[in-house]
Amino acid sequence: MKIALLGYGKMGKAIENIAVKRGHEIVLKIDADTPNYDISIADIAIDFSIPSVAFKNISDCINNNVPIVSGTTGWLDKYEEAVKLCNQKNGAFISATNFSLGVNIFFELNNQLAKMMVNLNDYTIAIEEIHHLQKLDAPSGTAITLAEGIITNSTKKTWILDKDFSDDEIPITAKRIENVSGTHTVSYTSSIDTININHTAHNREGFALGAVIAAEWLVNKKGVYTMKDVLNIG
Repeated sequence: MKIALLGYGKMGKAIENIAVKRGHEIVLKIDADTPNYDISIADIAIDFSIPSVAFKNISDCINNNVPIVSGTTGWLDKYEEAVKLCNQKNGAFISATNFSLGVNIFFELNNQLAKMMVNLNDYTIAIEEIHHLQKLDAPSGTAITLAEGIITNSTKKTWILDKDFSDDEIPITAKRIENVSGTHTVSYTSSIDTININHTAHNREGFALGAVIAAEWLVNKKGVYTMKDVLNIG
């Protein structure tokens, strides 16, 4: 595949390394100061940019008939607009808050645990996420996806960040620590015991590999998909 990298920071470089090892060609490396470029020379684009430009990147790709895989978070208030545009243009689009194969399995474990705990009212639910200092958004998209999974499968109504919470809210704590690739913990705590499930990323390679696998899967398809489709889970 000929791949355009939209965002050439640490994640972009990790994706480049894995994509080249898997036999793909990087034809564009786009950063904030990149002058005009022709996205149509790419077979597919992988976006790990910043929230303020992600929707523009996605729209440009869809309008130019280039499939796009986006791992940028913090822009998802416009997700439904991206879906609408993709359907109108008969494009191809995958957005995920986390492309790690392990995290997507973790999402399914979270959903199943929420179903099992739904009637055990003595337990208090909480989510904690830890990332590196350079991460711009908080809470992480992964933490939000975990919260949404619990909300879908329980009586909780919403999530709240770093504040006092009510019975129908899921508290999320976001921490920023140097050189942490990403740790997420979901806990259920009662006066008797605590149940934790957690995922710890050791480096960025898991996220990069998942993004490249998603791109390989998306080529020659039309529609809006998720990592559940890519991995055939859930």
